Amino acid sequence: MTFSDLSHETASALLANKVRTALTMLGIVIGIASVIAMLAIGTGASASIQSSIQSIGSNLVIVTPAAQRNAGSIVSTGRGTANSLTMDDANAIASDVTSAKAVAPDVTTRGKQVVAGGNNTNTTVIGTVPAYLDVRNFSVNDGSFFTDADVTELSRVAILGPTTASDLFATGTEPVGQTVRIAGNIFTVIGVMKSKGGSGFNNPDDAVYIPITVAQQYLSGNRYVSEISIEAASPDLVTDAQNQATSLLLARHNISDPTQADFSTINQSDILSTASSVTSTLTYLLAAIAGISLLVGGIGIMNMMLTTVTERTKEIGLRKAIGAKKRDIRLQFLFESVAMTTIGGVVGIVLGIGIAFALSLTGAVKAEVTVFPIILSFSVSAIIGIAFGYYPAARASDLNPIDALRYE
Repeated sequence: MTFSDLSHETASALLANKVRTALTMLGIVIGIASVIAMLAIGTGASASIQSSIQSIGSNLVIVTPAAQRNAGSIVSTGRGTANSLTMDDANAIASDVTSAKAVAPDVTTRGKQVVAGGNNTNTTVIGTVPAYLDVRNFSVNDGSFFTDADVTELSRVAILGPTTASDLFATGTEPVGQTVRIAGNIFTVIGVMKSKGGSGFNNPDDAVYIPITVAQQYLSGNRYVSEISIEAASPDLVTDAQNQATSLLLARHNISDPTQADFSTINQSDILSTASSVTSTLTYLLAAIAGISLLVGGIGIMNMMLTTVTERTKEIGLRKAIGAKKRDIRLQFLFESVAMTTIGGVVGIVLGIGIAFALSLTGAVKAEVTVFPIILSFSVSAIIGIAFGYYPAARASDLNPIDALRYE
């Protein structure tokens, strides 16, 4: 049979029962659309997380206290609860770590009430130093940041994140020059940060920035810092800066066993690697779950093709009686199966891209469609057509023409 003959016969067979054909293809359409949409959401989420991590600074190493240790416990990594880092540690890193370009310690307190006139908000208050701007890639949109003199003189000045500024002051009101009350202390607003974007617990736009000495005296009440951010001089020196800082702090804290350190260090590459690993795993998990519907759709196609073989038994017998070969019969039914999955795949791809685009427009989820899932989905739909259509096609080709003509 020629390709033209196969196409004509396939079109006739599929259009003979339009509703059944459409319902059979629906499983493939939903499966392909789900896979593309899920992969788009996963890819978008991964890109968003990586962008957020990269925006916190360049060539960054972060030193945090370890968790409080009780007898027999093990120091945990990440931001902990122990008071183990001081301004002296930060100053030592700045002077002795040769790979460090800038160092910015900070004291972070969360859930502080900030009041301005009749408005108030609960937000994060970060006490830090002027170098924080460069280390964390921040910039001031309006006004200015505090200076080293403000840190030394314990000046009660504040820079507001854009979200905090909008929460405290009405639209059209200039925050710079206004006063706010933090923990009962009056601060003069001298600037508003440029928006970096973010949401949730660690939103840099929803924060207030004050001199670190003021934060230690009026908020934390001690000399300790929450973390120390180190900007390496270049990407190649990030690991070296991390190693130097670790060795220096171990010596300063009189710790000989690194596993018993009362602090931990992590660099930006480690954070990116961990985040990428997690988001990739979740993306493939979502795609695998969505892929189950593809399997169901394939089974539906096999079921329809087997039913079709039964309904067209006499037709098959007649074709074989007038000279059709087993290869022709097998190819005809296989072509019908592949045609359904291919059409369903195309419709599913369009629907999946549409869903991803619609989700992005809502702003609730960032979805990013790439070429890979489209090629993958189209290939999978074709493979399903062959895999689930082969058995019905083979069964049709094996029918005895005499028995087929007698079939009632």
